[in-house]
Amino acid sequence: MRRYLLVILPLLIACSLTPSTTPLAPATHRDATASPSPAPAPTETLVPSPTAGAPPFVTSFPDPSAFVWTRLPGDFSRPVDLQDLGDGRLLVVQQAGTIMIHQNGEVLPEPFLDLRDRVGVVANEQGLLGLALHPDYASNGILFVNYTDLDGDTVISRFQASADPGRADASSETVLIQFDQPYPNHNGGGIVFGPDGYLYIGSGDGGSAGDPHGNGQRLDTFLGKILRIDVNGEEPYSIPPDNPFPSRPEIWAYGLRNPWRFAFDPLTSDLYIADVGQRDWEEVNFQPAGAPGGANYGWNILEGTHPYAGGGTDALTPPIAEYSHDFGCSITGGVVARDPGLAEFTGVYLYSDYCSGLVWGLVRDTSGAWQNALLFETGLRISSFGQGRSGEIYLLDLGGAVYRLERAAEPAP
Repeated sequence: MRRYLLVILPLLIACSLTPSTTPLAPATHRDATASPSPAPAPTETLVPSPTAGAPPFVTSFPDPSAFVWTRLPGDFSRPVDLQDLGDGRLLVVQQAGTIMIHQNGEVLPEPFLDLRDRVGVVANEQGLLGLALHPDYASNGILFVNYTDLDGDTVISRFQASADPGRADASSETVLIQFDQPYPNHNGGGIVFGPDGYLYIGSGDGGSAGDPHGNGQRLDTFLGKILRIDVNGEEPYSIPPDNPFPSRPEIWAYGLRNPWRFAFDPLTSDLYIADVGQRDWEEVNFQPAGAPGGANYGWNILEGTHPYAGGGTDALTPPIAEYSHDFGCSITGGVVARDPGLAEFTGVYLYSDYCSGLVWGLVRDTSGAWQNALLFETGLRISSFGQGRSGEIYLLDLGGAVYRLERAAEPAP
């Protein structure tokens, strides 16, 4: 697999965008260079991968000036995740411990779920961090959350919807997994159902700096990992039979520093993992659909493709894209665009940087090589992306807003 370095010109200064109809700026034309060969400018033609049976991908990066990020009505407090209930309602996770409902153009006043009595938010990276609805939520009303408790430790829990369609039952908590966090940062937070029906959980390396306990490379800890469990069988969960490590059977992948957000392509089932870097490099990792578990993504032997603590690299899976801290400080993944109303983005993985607000697109060319383009300069503190049941693409600004990617209106004649 080729390794690509995304190099971009200096950032724009962040700006404040408040009106609901104000579009967020597309990027001006910039060349993005890659190593060992140049990546395309945003308008250069790409073609689909020749893999047999491959789904459709765009043949060019879209012109970003034809699209806008439109703010949804309503304000939130530090939104960090978004899920679509499939009935016109969006659930927006607020870091302090509540999940709010966005419905009919407004934020309902009462939380869908209020966990503030058990969620600890002493440090910036703690709190209620992730939400996953069971694939059969419409019939069973089951949801799962990832949070740090009052002691700062990670908890993965299951909850049940109540008889009131506007509320989940906070007293219905069943704790599935709980593990210590040695430091208050690098808690991970992502929690996603895969196309295989299993629940995937992202965990950071435990924090501090440089992974002082070597958790990323250890297989006797949940820290620095993607976990994978079956929540549809035994209580509170069982182990999928093809998980790779019998000694710590929940582990699916390792060598991660802080996989804050990861996502499956809803069409191909490929897995994209955005892993937050240490001091110099941010990275996107990739696991193709059907690949076995056990991938080692390299932390802290490497930071991106660059030596960090040192060690053998032959067994490591390199990232498909990386960028330096000249252009941001903390990667935020990311969704693969599958909105029928945004055909120009079909198959493009969108990801961003929390500090700079830049949004990039990532796609493969005809040779299978990964290519990048800078698409939008938002000036926002992008904490997460979200995807609707029909493919709608959302981004969340930690400052309190949710935006949807839409086609720009045609100018009046």
